[in-house]
Amino acid sequence: MKMLINVAETVVADALRGLAAVHPELTVDIDNRVIVRRDAPVAGKVGLVSGGGSGHEPLHGGFVGPGMLDAACPGEVFTSPVPDQMVRAAAAVDSGEGVLFIVKNYTGDVLNFDMAAELAEDEGVQVAKVLVNDDVAVTDSLYTAGRRGTGATLFVEKIAGAAAEEGAPLDRVAALARRVNESSRSFGVALSACTTPAKGGPTFDLPAGELELGVGIHGEPGRERRSMMTSREIADFAVAAVLEDLRPDDPVLVLVNGMGATPLLELYGFAAEVHRVLGERRVAVARTLVGNYVTSLDMAGASVTLCRVDEELLRLWDAPVRTAGLRWGC
Repeated sequence: MKMLINVAETVVADALRGLAAVHPELTVDIDNRVIVRRDAPVAGKVGLVSGGGSGHEPLHGGFVGPGMLDAACPGEVFTSPVPDQMVRAAAAVDSGEGVLFIVKNYTGDVLNFDMAAELAEDEGVQVAKVLVNDDVAVTDSLYTAGRRGTGATLFVEKIAGAAAEEGAPLDRVAALARRVNESSRSFGVALSACTTPAKGGPTFDLPAGELELGVGIHGEPGRERRSMMTSREIADFAVAAVLEDLRPDDPVLVLVNGMGATPLLELYGFAAEVHRVLGERRVAVARTLVGNYVTSLDMAGASVTLCRVDEELLRLWDAPVRTAGLRWGC
């Protein structure tokens, strides 16, 4: 496999060096693997910290900045960061108003963020935690107990980040984050396997002419494999799976997310099909975001995330944000 890297052992450090060079508004600690907005801690503001394995960019480092996260902790590729990273991040962003940990539901992430919360509280930092578990495809996978955390992580980080930017207290920010998670569901489809730098080849076997319905962002198996389907057929299946679980009465935010190797030409065509299905189901769309936001290295495919929103959540979604991976209203 051809990859634009030096050696597999330094791929995360090299990416962090690039992030530091391109985004001087961030403080990037390459040795300790912590990315912090340069103006942190912000007086009177709750700090938001997230993180996870690398390979899902722009999640999470690309979402550090005003209106979203205050810090992110990247692990090795598809590997949880360690507690020391989260403790450093919490200390860097704590203004005395507390820190919210946003954690995707993967066993390593959950265990390490739990340990970090205990250590940070021992150092006098008040910590609340929110677990993101929006994937409806499967329950209990190779990496999780319960549902996996996927595309809704973006909705949680954006809406909670806007509330924190407005000065909301920790309990309010945490409650909003939990509400967004509970109001969100996702379903992903893989057209090809991803390639990790360490392995240098596909991480799972997906024969030519087949796709994986309900794939996880690390390539975990989904509900079933089928022969290749059209964009229309995939949208019918994916949206139906989400709506079967979510059953929205309110308008929804829509994320049509690329897995890393799907061109925008295809993603926008897929977004049209998602909108078609939602229209047929009489589900009102408040906003739609299309692009590569929660990726899986070079996997071809897409995921659909829907989030029920009222006026308050929509206002917070529309609030200004200025990060490397998401930016508007600034």
